[in-house]
Amino acid sequence: MASSLPESIPETHPAVVIVAARAPLEILNQQTEAPGAGEVLVHVEWTSSTPLDLHQADGGLLVKPPQVMGSSFGGTVAAVGPIDPANPDSHNPKLQVGDKVFGFAFRNAREKSHQTYSTTSTYLCSRLPANLTLEQAVAVPANLVTAFHTITADLELPLPWPVQEPSKESRNAPILLWGAASSVGDYALQVLHHWGYENVLAVASGRHHERLKALGAKATFDYNDSNVVEQILSFAGTISDAEPRIPYILDCIGSLESTLRPLTKIAEPGAKVAVMLPVINVHATKDTPPEYEMDVSKSLPDEWREGVKVMGTRTHFYLRNEVFKELLQSEIVPTLLEKGIIQPNKIRIVEGKTLLERAENALSLLRDQAPSGEKLVWRVADENE
Repeated sequence: MASSLPESIPETHPAVVIVAARAPLEILNQQTEAPGAGEVLVHVEWTSSTPLDLHQADGGLLVKPPQVMGSSFGGTVAAVGPIDPANPDSHNPKLQVGDKVFGFAFRNAREKSHQTYSTTSTYLCSRLPANLTLEQAVAVPANLVTAFHTITADLELPLPWPVQEPSKESRNAPILLWGAASSVGDYALQVLHHWGYENVLAVASGRHHERLKALGAKATFDYNDSNVVEQILSFAGTISDAEPRIPYILDCIGSLESTLRPLTKIAEPGAKVAVMLPVINVHATKDTPPEYEMDVSKSLPDEWREGVKVMGTRTHFYLRNEVFKELLQSEIVPTLLEKGIIQPNKIRIVEGKTLLERAENALSLLRDQAPSGEKLVWRVADENE
C-alpha cells in the first residue's frame, strides 16, 4: 500500500551509481518511489562518505552494478506514507512533510543516499535536533549505529536504554579502541563513556589525544610509537589484575598490517576482538586496486593466540536487534545529540560543481586517506532542486 507522489515531486531523479569496479562513477535517473505505510520520501540534501563507498567503488565489494551509492542522508520529508488500516501502528505521526531528518539506510536502491530522493522506513530516520545543522547531523548515523551494534553484538557489552549503570565488573574492564580518532572510534568512545565504562584505552595519532581524553579516554597511545604494544599492556596491567588484561578490543580500521598484526600481540586468551569489515589487505590507491578479506578467520590465523575470539563486525545486521531497530535511529540517536551527550565528528565539506563531481572528489579523498579525525560531507541536491 503506497501513496501517490505529490505533483511537485519529479517522477525520476538523479542518482550516483557504480557501473564497474574502479570505473568512473555515473549519474543515472532513478524512479522516485512513493512511500508506503510506515515510510517517508526524503528530499536528500546532504550525505557523508564512508570507507564502504571506496570499498564498493574501487573493490566492487558486495556490488551488483549499476548500484546506487550511499547510506547516510540528511534532508526534508517530502511525502509521508498512508496509514494501513490493517496495521495502524505502522504510521509514525512524529514525522510530517517539511520535517528535517537524517539517518542511515542501506537495504536497497530506493533508500540509498547518493540520490536526490530516498524512500525509506520511518524507523531509519531521526528528526534533526535544533542544535545541529543537516551538514553536522549527516556525519553521525552510519558510524554511531556501527558503534552501538559492535559494542552490543560483538563485544557483548550492555547499553540499556534508558541508560542504566552497568555492573561494576563491566564498568571497570579495560576496553581498547584501536583507531579511536576514526568516526567509529570517536563515537564508540563517547557511547562507552556515557554508559559508565571507565577504562577505555584509545589508540590514535598523537595529534588527536587531547580530544580523545576530553571525550572520556582513560589513557591514550600513539600507534606510531615503536613500543606501543608494550605500553598498552603495561598500562592495562596497572588497572586490572584479571586475565586477559584487556578483555575487549575494537579494531575500528580493519587493516591487516596496521591494526590486526599489532592486535595479535595484545589480545590474550579470553579476549574478544571485533574488527571492522572488510579486512584491508591492500589499500586502494589511484594506481593499485584494493584487496579485501570478508572472513576475519583467514586474517593472520597462525598469529592469534588460542582462546582469543576474533569477530568481523557487520553493521547492517543491527536491525536484528528489535529494540535498536525501533528506537536507535528514531529516538536514541537524536536524543543523545539534542542533549549534547554525543558530539558529531568534525566535518569537512567536499566541494564540486555537480553531484557527480562531488561524489568523485569524496572518493578521491578516501583513496588518498586524506581524512583524519573528520568526516567527509557533501551536498546531494542543489538548493534550487
